[in-house]
Amino acid sequence: MMTLANKITLIRAGLSIVMFLFIIMPFAWSRFVATGIFILAASTDWVDGKIARETNTITPFGAIVDPFVDKILVLAAFFAFVGIKELDVPIWAVFFILLRELMVSTLRAIAALEGKVMAAERWGKFKTVIQMIALGTIFFVLDVYHLSHILHGTAQAVFTVIFCTLCKIPYTLTAIAAVITWVSAVSYLRNNWDILRKSWSVPCK
Repeated sequence: MMTLANKITLIRAGLSIVMFLFIIMPFAWSRFVATGIFILAASTDWVDGKIARETNTITPFGAIVDPFVDKILVLAAFFAFVGIKELDVPIWAVFFILLRELMVSTLRAIAALEGKVMAAERWGKFKTVIQMIALGTIFFVLDVYHLSHILHGTAQAVFTVIFCTLCKIPYTLTAIAAVITWVSAVSYLRNNWDILRKSWSVPCK
Protein backbone atom coordinates (compact mmCIF):
# COMPACT_ATOMS: atom_id res chain seq x y z
CA MET A 1 0.00 0.00 0.00
CA MET A 2 1.29 3.44 -0.94
CA THR A 3 2.36 5.56 2.02
CA LEU A 4 0.60 8.81 2.91
CA ALA A 5 3.74 10.80 2.15
CA ASN A 6 3.95 9.36 -1.37
CA LYS A 7 0.26 10.06 -1.96
CA ILE A 8 0.84 13.69 -1.03
CA THR A 9 3.82 13.81 -3.40
CA LEU A 10 1.64 12.59 -6.27
CA ILE A 11 -1.05 15.10 -5.34
CA ARG A 12 1.59 17.83 -5.64
CA ALA A 13 2.42 16.59 -9.14
CA GLY A 14 -1.25 16.86 -10.10
CA LEU A 15 -1.51 20.32 -8.55
CA SER A 16 1.52 21.43 -10.58
CA ILE A 17 -0.23 20.55 -13.83
CA VAL A 18 -3.47 22.24 -12.78
CA MET A 19 -1.51 25.34 -11.70
CA PHE A 20 0.20 25.51 -15.09
CA LEU A 21 -3.13 25.37 -16.91
CA PHE A 22 -4.62 28.13 -14.75
CA ILE A 23 -1.59 30.39 -15.28
CA ILE A 24 -1.72 30.15 -19.06
CA MET A 25 -5.41 31.07 -19.05
CA PRO A 26 -5.50 34.83 -19.85
CA PHE A 27 -7.88 35.69 -17.01
CA ALA A 28 -7.34 37.46 -13.71
CA TRP A 29 -9.45 34.96 -11.77
CA SER A 30 -7.55 31.95 -13.12
CA ARG A 31 -4.21 33.43 -12.09
CA PHE A 32 -5.50 34.22 -8.61
CA VAL A 33 -6.53 30.57 -8.38
CA ALA A 34 -3.09 29.52 -9.68
CA THR A 35 -1.48 31.52 -6.87
CA GLY A 36 -3.49 29.60 -4.30
CA ILE A 37 -2.64 26.29 -5.94
CA PHE A 38 1.07 27.16 -5.90
CA ILE A 39 0.97 27.99 -2.20
CA LEU A 40 -0.85 24.72 -1.47
CA ALA A 41 1.50 22.65 -3.65
CA ALA A 42 4.63 24.25 -2.19
CA SER A 43 3.42 23.59 1.34
CA THR A 44 2.90 19.89 0.60
CA ASP A 45 6.63 19.56 -0.09
CA TRP A 46 7.29 20.26 3.56
CA VAL A 47 4.34 18.16 4.72
CA ASP A 48 5.20 14.92 2.89
CA GLY A 49 8.81 15.00 4.05
CA LYS A 50 7.78 15.60 7.65
CA ILE A 51 5.24 12.77 7.54
CA ALA A 52 7.74 10.34 6.00
CA ARG A 53 10.34 11.11 8.66
CA GLU A 54 8.01 11.08 11.67
CA THR A 55 6.23 7.87 10.63
CA ASN A 56 9.44 6.19 9.49
CA THR A 57 7.94 5.57 6.04
CA ILE A 58 10.75 6.88 3.84
CA THR A 59 10.69 4.84 0.64
CA PRO A 60 12.90 4.57 -2.49
CA PHE A 61 9.90 5.85 -4.50
CA GLY A 62 9.66 8.94 -2.33
CA ALA A 63 13.40 9.57 -2.38
CA ILE A 64 13.37 9.65 -6.19
CA VAL A 65 9.94 11.02 -7.04
CA ASP A 66 9.73 13.79 -4.41
CA PRO A 67 12.60 15.91 -5.82
CA PHE A 68 11.39 15.14 -9.36
CA VAL A 69 7.92 16.49 -8.53
CA ASP A 70 9.54 19.61 -7.03
CA LYS A 71 11.16 20.19 -10.41
CA ILE A 72 7.80 19.78 -12.16
CA LEU A 73 6.25 22.43 -9.90
CA VAL A 74 9.10 24.89 -10.39
CA LEU A 75 9.46 24.44 -14.14
CA ALA A 76 5.69 24.46 -14.77
CA ALA A 77 5.43 27.88 -13.11
CA PHE A 78 8.51 29.36 -14.79
CA PHE A 79 7.53 28.20 -18.28
CA ALA A 80 3.98 29.49 -17.82
CA PHE A 81 5.35 32.86 -16.71
CA VAL A 82 7.52 33.12 -19.82
CA GLY A 83 4.33 33.36 -21.88
CA ILE A 84 3.06 36.40 -19.94
CA LYS A 85 4.70 39.43 -21.54
CA GLU A 86 3.87 41.77 -18.64
CA LEU A 87 6.19 39.76 -16.37
CA ASP A 88 9.19 39.77 -18.72
CA VAL A 89 10.52 36.50 -17.32
CA PRO A 90 13.71 35.73 -19.31
CA ILE A 91 13.42 32.52 -21.29
CA TRP A 92 17.23 32.09 -21.28
CA ALA A 93 17.22 31.86 -17.48
CA VAL A 94 14.36 29.34 -17.49
CA PHE A 95 16.22 27.27 -20.09
CA PHE A 96 19.33 27.14 -17.90
CA ILE A 97 17.23 26.14 -14.89
CA LEU A 98 15.73 23.32 -16.98
CA LEU A 99 19.18 22.29 -18.21
CA ARG A 100 20.52 22.08 -14.66
CA GLU A 101 17.59 20.05 -13.41
CA LEU A 102 17.95 17.56 -16.27
CA MET A 103 21.68 17.28 -15.66
CA VAL A 104 21.37 16.60 -11.93
CA SER A 105 18.48 14.19 -12.49
CA THR A 106 20.70 12.29 -14.95
CA LEU A 107 23.48 12.23 -12.40
CA ARG A 108 21.07 10.82 -9.82
CA ALA A 109 20.06 8.10 -12.28
CA ILE A 110 23.71 7.21 -12.92
CA ALA A 111 24.34 7.02 -9.18
CA ALA A 112 21.31 4.74 -8.78
CA LEU A 113 22.70 2.40 -11.44
CA GLU A 114 25.87 2.25 -9.38
CA GLY A 115 23.81 1.32 -6.32
CA LYS A 116 24.34 4.69 -4.67
CA VAL A 117 21.95 7.42 -3.55
CA MET A 118 22.86 11.05 -4.08
CA ALA A 119 21.98 12.85 -0.88
CA ALA A 120 20.47 16.31 -1.04
CA GLU A 121 23.16 18.94 -0.55
CA ARG A 122 23.03 22.28 1.20
CA TRP A 123 23.34 24.14 -2.09
CA GLY A 124 20.54 22.05 -3.56
CA LYS A 125 18.22 22.90 -0.69
CA PHE A 126 19.20 26.57 -0.89
CA LYS A 127 18.51 26.51 -4.63
CA THR A 128 15.00 25.19 -4.03
CA VAL A 129 14.31 27.89 -1.43
CA ILE A 130 15.48 30.63 -3.83
CA GLN A 131 13.34 29.22 -6.64
CA MET A 132 10.26 29.10 -4.41
CA ILE A 133 10.84 32.65 -3.19
CA ALA A 134 11.26 33.84 -6.77
CA LEU A 135 8.08 32.11 -7.89
CA GLY A 136 6.07 33.34 -4.93
CA THR A 137 7.20 36.91 -5.62
CA ILE A 138 6.40 36.62 -9.33
CA PHE A 139 2.92 35.35 -8.48
CA PHE A 140 2.51 38.41 -6.24
CA VAL A 141 3.59 40.76 -9.04
CA LEU A 142 1.21 39.04 -11.45
CA ASP A 143 -1.69 39.39 -9.03
CA VAL A 144 -0.87 43.06 -8.50
CA TYR A 145 -0.91 43.54 -12.27
CA HIS A 146 -4.38 42.07 -12.55
CA LEU A 147 -5.66 44.05 -9.57
CA SER A 148 -4.43 47.22 -11.28
CA HIS A 149 -6.77 46.37 -14.17
CA ILE A 150 -9.89 45.05 -12.46
CA LEU A 151 -10.14 47.61 -9.64
CA HIS A 152 -11.32 51.19 -10.07
CA GLY A 153 -10.60 54.61 -8.69
CA THR A 154 -7.96 55.10 -6.00
CA ALA A 155 -7.37 51.35 -5.52
CA GLN A 156 -6.58 50.95 -9.20
CA ALA A 157 -4.13 53.86 -9.10
CA VAL A 158 -2.39 52.43 -6.03
CA PHE A 159 -1.96 48.96 -7.56
CA THR A 160 -0.80 50.49 -10.85
CA VAL A 161 1.97 52.33 -9.02
CA ILE A 162 2.91 49.18 -7.10
CA PHE A 163 3.11 47.16 -10.32
CA CYS A 164 5.23 49.79 -12.05
CA THR A 165 7.58 49.69 -9.05
CA LEU A 166 7.81 45.89 -9.06
CA CYS A 167 7.64 45.14 -12.80
CA LYS A 168 11.41 44.52 -13.16
CA ILE A 169 11.56 42.09 -10.26
CA PRO A 170 10.43 38.94 -12.15
CA TYR A 171 13.32 39.26 -14.62
CA THR A 172 15.86 39.89 -11.86
CA LEU A 173 14.67 37.10 -9.57
CA THR A 174 14.54 34.54 -12.37
CA ALA A 175 18.09 35.44 -13.40
CA ILE A 176 19.28 35.14 -9.79
CA ALA A 177 17.49 31.79 -9.44
CA ALA A 178 19.24 30.55 -12.60
CA VAL A 179 22.67 31.54 -11.24
CA ILE A 180 22.07 29.91 -7.84
CA THR A 181 20.71 26.84 -9.61
CA TRP A 182 23.96 26.44 -11.53
CA VAL A 183 26.09 27.03 -8.46
CA SER A 184 24.31 24.06 -6.91
CA ALA A 185 24.89 22.06 -10.10
CA VAL A 186 28.65 22.68 -9.88
CA SER A 187 28.55 21.53 -6.26
CA TYR A 188 26.78 18.29 -7.21
CA LEU A 189 29.23 17.65 -10.04
CA ARG A 190 32.27 18.27 -7.84
CA ASN A 191 31.03 16.04 -5.04
CA ASN A 192 29.95 13.21 -7.34
CA TRP A 193 32.64 13.43 -10.01
CA ASP A 194 33.97 9.95 -9.27
CA ILE A 195 30.55 8.42 -9.97
CA LEU A 196 30.28 10.29 -13.27
CA ARG A 197 33.83 9.43 -14.35
CA LYS A 198 33.30 5.76 -13.53
CA SER A 199 30.06 5.68 -15.55
CA TRP A 200 31.71 6.66 -18.83
CA SER A 201 34.71 4.36 -18.50
CA VAL A 202 35.05 0.68 -19.34
CA PRO A 203 36.22 -1.30 -16.28
CA CYS A 204 39.77 -2.61 -16.60
CA LYS A 205 40.01 -6.40 -16.85
